Amino acid sequence: MDFFQSAMLEVVLAGALAGVVGVLVVLRERAFFTMSLTHATFPGAVAAAILGVSIPLGAAAAAIALIAIALGIGRIRSQGPAVASGVMLTAGFALGAFLQSVTPLAIDVESFLVGQVLAVTAADLALTAAVLAAAIGIWAIFGRHLLFSSADEAGYRRAGLAPWLPEVLSLALIAGTVVAIMPVVGAILGVALIVAPAAAARLVVRDWRWMLVLAPAVGIVSGVLGLLASRWLDIAAGGAIALVAAFAYGLAWLINSLRARPAIRSRPPAQRSGMHAGHSHATIEVRTP
Repeated sequence: MDFFQSAMLEVVLAGALAGVVGVLVVLRERAFFTMSLTHATFPGAVAAAILGVSIPLGAAAAAIALIAIALGIGRIRSQGPAVASGVMLTAGFALGAFLQSVTPLAIDVESFLVGQVLAVTAADLALTAAVLAAAIGIWAIFGRHLLFSSADEAGYRRAGLAPWLPEVLSLALIAGTVVAIMPVVGAILGVALIVAPAAAARLVVRDWRWMLVLAPAVGIVSGVLGLLASRWLDIAAGGAIALVAAFAYGLAWLINSLRARPAIRSRPPAQRSGMHAGHSHATIEVRTP
């Protein structure tokens, strides 16, 4: 394959992976954590480039270290997970900027921030495909546990189940996805490709099973259209992919709003009172086989 064919295959794999894991991120309300984690991979990537080792390996090591720090901060009652994610976000990005400023090497930091999909290698393709296969396997085996703990963590505990298992699986999948899609959208824009397709699917469909179908489809379309736009318009591929994903979310919001209007108008005036025009919330039907 030439470089553009490799890039096209990578955006298809990355879009599918981001959609599958993005459903988990949306259902477990881990969007801010995911954004923090994308920034946390930045110093690992810079350090790996300085040391001349694998970029994904460095990004993964940094992500694991900062996740451990965030989990420790999150256990402090006066802090909580939001504070931990904020610390991880700022500390990760600041550390990456510091390493880049003191290194004597000429490092193309922009490729770490916004991606450089046209330079993907066979190793990048293999990593993305492996993480995608792992994500599908985890959903197939532990899907009900992930859903149960996401919808009712207290009930999950009362059922005698250990909440640490779905949490660890979720964190591992999110971290693996952030690292795998870095060549496509970089450390900064990765959250757009992970969250936007799944959030769009949540607005359009009610069943989580359909979310797992629609979100990867939106992710793939976002990747393909963004890559083609970058070629036709001579713009950065990572930014174009993120913009298409954001546009897909906006379109889904518009469809959901238009679909909700007839239902609101058909309700009696007493039921419509207290509702704000233009606001609707999609719900998820959690059904177990």
